[in-house]
Amino acid sequence: MTIKELIKEVINNNKLIYGVLSNVKKKSIKEFNKVTIKPVLIKEDILIQFTYNYDKKVIHKNLKLYDAIEKINDLLNNYFKQGMIFTTEADYQILISKKGKVKILRKKPTKEKTDLNHNRKKNYIIEENEPCDFLIRLGVMNEKGKVYKKKYDKFKQINRFLEMVSDVVDSMDKNKTINIIDFGCGKSYLTFALYYYLVDKLGLDINVIGLDLKKDVIDYCNEVSRDLKYDKLKFVHGDIKDFKEIDKVDMVVTLHACDTATDAALVKAVNWDVKVILSVPCCQHELLNKIDNPVMKPMIKHGIIKEKLSTLITDSIRANILEILGYSTQMLEFIDMEHTPKNVLIRGVKVGGSNKKAVKEYLEFKKFWNIEKIYIEEAMGDRLTSQLKIEN
Repeated sequence: MTIKELIKEVINNNKLIYGVLSNVKKKSIKEFNKVTIKPVLIKEDILIQFTYNYDKKVIHKNLKLYDAIEKINDLLNNYFKQGMIFTTEADYQILISKKGKVKILRKKPTKEKTDLNHNRKKNYIIEENEPCDFLIRLGVMNEKGKVYKKKYDKFKQINRFLEMVSDVVDSMDKNKTINIIDFGCGKSYLTFALYYYLVDKLGLDINVIGLDLKKDVIDYCNEVSRDLKYDKLKFVHGDIKDFKEIDKVDMVVTLHACDTATDAALVKAVNWDVKVILSVPCCQHELLNKIDNPVMKPMIKHGIIKEKLSTLITDSIRANILEILGYSTQMLEFIDMEHTPKNVLIRGVKVGGSNKKAVKEYLEFKKFWNIEKIYIEEAMGDRLTSQLKIEN
């Protein structure tokens, strides 16, 4: 039996209890030195949680079963010389020689499987009851790390955001200074969280600028940044369209920028060729009176339905345009719908190359809804229109 065959059998048949991958092949490696794995239940789905242990930090990643099988196989074949897989039927010790020869030893089981329904404590990037400087300063937790009841939703939102960031960190060049712009940063809970995670947790060299139209908010955020000694985090008073302070950017964050302000931020991001875009749109009004299709009359004749529909169409167009311009995009639930209807996050990662399929989908989608002029298309200019002309 090969390593992959064993892992596939264990995971697909729900036998996995716990696993430890250790004994790094190259002692000089400066990455993680141990990885543990276990099944977790998240929103009724069983995922495999990977815990990467570094010298001074720990990183968690949750993968779907198929991806987990591939990842474990890769780790054992390329990074580690030993693995212990504890299952309901047996304990398996995997040994890999210097020449790559694999030996799998089967022993009696030593661990009992726990009921995942009774073990659903959320694993946060920023843990509860562990004092965190910016959360204390912003009034989310007390000095002992206890999260205030009224701020618990904000605490969960911050961690959800950092989970989304953690998934794309490896897309950026971590050997240089990473420049990040947060357009419409507001009170900047998430801006501070981003800085804390990337600098204090991951040890990266980053430069973060928060931008907002409210001067009093900017002044307050700069004061907090100074108090926390977040030396490479500053806040600037200004408008997205006019921002020219920096011309080399790796990540753009835009959270709840209203109406076409989101589009303006996306245009800036694309023109900078940023590697990562994280955007939570808000208050999309532009297409409300532009969308029209007789077949959809049962929906669009109702104002409240048409408003929700126009929001979905707007965000779909934004993601589609990013795909045309070389980004791999995802639509993610930012926070629970019960807290706010503005809970969709568009995540784009630059992969390069043209996407003719996305162009075709975009043109057909616009035609279906009888949409002609649209702000983001015009604002993108020749960079987008040149791609659209190829298809036409």
